[in-house]
Amino acid sequence: MALILLREFSPNLSLSFSPMTCPHAQRQQMSNSSSITQFLLLAFADMRELQLLHFWLFLGIYLAALLSNGLIITAVACDHRLHTPMYFFLLNLSILDLGSISTILPKSMSNSLWDARAISYAGCVVQVFFLLFLITAEYCLLTIMAYDRYVAICKPLHYGTLLGSRACVHMAAAAWASGFLNALLHTANTFSLPLCQGNALGQFFCEMPQVLKLSCSHSYLRDFAILVANVYLFFGCFVFIVLSYVQIFRAVLRFPSEQGRHKAFSTCLPHLAVVSLFISTGIFASLKPPSISSPSLDLVVAVLYSVVPPAVNPLIYSMRNKELKESIRKVISWMFVNSEKLSSTLHK
Repeated sequence: MALILLREFSPNLSLSFSPMTCPHAQRQQMSNSSSITQFLLLAFADMRELQLLHFWLFLGIYLAALLSNGLIITAVACDHRLHTPMYFFLLNLSILDLGSISTILPKSMSNSLWDARAISYAGCVVQVFFLLFLITAEYCLLTIMAYDRYVAICKPLHYGTLLGSRACVHMAAAAWASGFLNALLHTANTFSLPLCQGNALGQFFCEMPQVLKLSCSHSYLRDFAILVANVYLFFGCFVFIVLSYVQIFRAVLRFPSEQGRHKAFSTCLPHLAVVSLFISTGIFASLKPPSISSPSLDLVVAVLYSVVPPAVNPLIYSMRNKELKESIRKVISWMFVNSEKLSSTLHK
């Protein structure tokens, strides 16, 4: 998903320079931009039955993501045995997943339910900002989680020193701050451009490249500078993750016992699976050939990188983690016990 950031400004980059625009044309462009009060999103289907099917499907995915991520957040927050750096970062990841899926799905479900396509200009700005904010912060957090696994396996004697509570809070805050600054930069740059290509977006949510396609003014130097910053951010984190896992696998293969190797791999595989899903969907969304591009394929790809990971990540992390599964069971049993007590009290 992070590679989506790398193609945001591709429509604005060119090797040739357009001729200068006269002042009257510039004023006309700004007038067209300021007259846009809403955008039209791409509908999943024209048939009413398919629109309702899309609503119920997305509602099920959304409720599953809310439940699974909510259970992880509650389990980590309430179980003192999970108050470790690994689970602290997992809690932050679940919060980011909840935020990203909540940024997209409610509006899309509402449009399908009421047979509508519109989103306000301010709503589109907010959607673009929060999606970029949460995606960038999640990518930075996954990089930090790779460092956590590296220290735990390669430098276990220094784990408490390198990843103390204060250091963990500072690293998580840096991930959130990086996402905020990156999203602020992109959102301000994009919506400061005049829009004169209509107001119809070719996506079911406000996606940055789709908004940029409506722009009629290009600032090549500014766009190139932001693109370079994105490339450094993405490949810097990517290289750090790869190098961390190279060191991890080298250290694990030197473990004398097979049980120790299995335990080390079991703590790394969930994070590696989430990172692979995160990066592979972003790469496919960004680098798919234009010859195979179509509205239907673009919708499917957008669902893969924006909707599927927040719903699947909790399953990946809890599938083989006994401590987390046990804590989640305790949370669920506590919820049932208290609900029964509340119902019995109300009946009395």
